Amino acid sequence: MSKVPFIDVNRIMEMIPHRYPILLVDRLLEFTPGEKAVGLKNVTINEPHFQGHFPKFPVMPGVLIVEAMAQTSAILVVHTLGKEAEGKLVYFMSIEGAKFRKPVTPGDQLHIHVTKIQNRKTVWKFKGEAMVGDTLCAEAEFSAMILDA
Repeated sequence: MSKVPFIDVNRIMEMIPHRYPILLVDRLLEFTPGEKAVGLKNVTINEPHFQGHFPKFPVMPGVLIVEAMAQTSAILVVHTLGKEAEGKLVYFMSIEGAKFRKPVTPGDQLHIHVTKIQNRKTVWKFKGEAMVGDTLCAEAEFSAMILDA
């Protein structure tokens, strides 16, 4: 994978339409066009979901970890397809085999590894893994369709 130090949150917001509080990728760390990417999510206590999930033991909801995988995949797709794909919407079509192995908590740096399994026209299928350090926290396979906004 190649290092891409300049795909920061500002560039990400040009590429995909998500915004706080649902923008869940802070930076793209690594990238191989059309194949795989690694995104970074800095998990902080001030995120709104931690108020209720759970007040005495804040845990990042698994559905948001899978969403972070999808957003990292969307960035990979848009970066691969180029400027004409920027701002398009990427819709989930399926999520398969989601497993949550270790809680993700405030202070963690979540590294989101996504690898393309296949793509046909506007439909892309990926495998995602969410890691904190060397520990696998979550994994899933998912497919999505890219459409005009």
